[in-house]
Amino acid sequence: MAQVLPAERDLRRVIGDGEGVPDGEVEGLSEDDLLELHRRLVQLRTYDERSLVYHRQGRIGTYAIFWNHEAMQAGSVYALEREDWIFPSYRESAIGLLRGMPASTVLSWWRGHPTGWWNPADWNVASICVPIGTHVPHAAGLAWGKKLRGESACAVAYFGDGATSEGAFHEGANFAAVMRAPLILFCNNNQWAISTPLEAQTAAETLADKAVGYGIPGVRVDGADVLAVYEATREAVTRARAGDGPTFIEAVTYRAAPHATADDPSAYIDPARVEEEKERECLGRYEAYLRRLGLLSDEAAEAVRAEALERMREGIAQAEAEPAPDPALLFSHALASPPASFDQDLAELRRVLGG
Repeated sequence: MAQVLPAERDLRRVIGDGEGVPDGEVEGLSEDDLLELHRRLVQLRTYDERSLVYHRQGRIGTYAIFWNHEAMQAGSVYALEREDWIFPSYRESAIGLLRGMPASTVLSWWRGHPTGWWNPADWNVASICVPIGTHVPHAAGLAWGKKLRGESACAVAYFGDGATSEGAFHEGANFAAVMRAPLILFCNNNQWAISTPLEAQTAAETLADKAVGYGIPGVRVDGADVLAVYEATREAVTRARAGDGPTFIEAVTYRAAPHATADDPSAYIDPARVEEEKERECLGRYEAYLRRLGLLSDEAAEAVRAEALERMREGIAQAEAEPAPDPALLFSHALASPPASFDQDLAELRRVLGG
């Protein structure tokens, strides 16, 4: 069970520090489960690190980094069933990998290639949402629809701390609460809305407090503790399936990387704090936990990393092997009854593109 830390406003934590803070455990997780969570964390970490290199090589455009956010994604998704739906923001762009989505698909999305737009029904993963918080009502609507159909599936919507200041979040949360929709509102509180610190965008003591106004239970967890995230999400899923409505989870961490590759955080961050947080990053903490349990060796950890890196290399090769998209796609699905001028527009576009 998770420890609740009153000094940190009831922050829940399972993984200790190997010294003064003892390790906990999560009931129902086997050794195989613990190792599978590690594999998923490494898969996400490898994707993120290689994508940053990929961007620096000029092979993709702006990329939203999620380094040290992997525990929130892997832990929460592991608590779901395949029938449950995931609504990611741009910070969770690679979360489909946890459902078996090819790395090439997500890489193609960042390349702006049509093969990067998957059919959400294939994976029960909605399209990546770039506007802040606008997918929360979408997730609430789908969850309500599942309830109306008598299905047991629930939905989880991921968003950052900045989204809790957006109207769409409040509309979606209120709707889900009133309709008792089976929805998990998962807030990645990394304490920065791009360059705006948390204390400059809300007067609430915690973001979980915002759930109170809608009659939703709010839970706070250590967002760098994959086991605490899993346990809290599992409880929220159980509650949702029982017909008790939505839960708000505030996963607290710290953004130790830039907001995105177009961001220069040196203008607003405290470098000392960043280095301190890097020492507590989620993958290293979990690997130390597994080593204390005697479940992870250097050889096993290296094998998992090698497998993840090979999958990433294959994904890059597949994404770059895709033929150039036909510019006609910009017009063919825009309108049910396209005007005649589209033909002229397409011809002009082809001329500008040199073909």
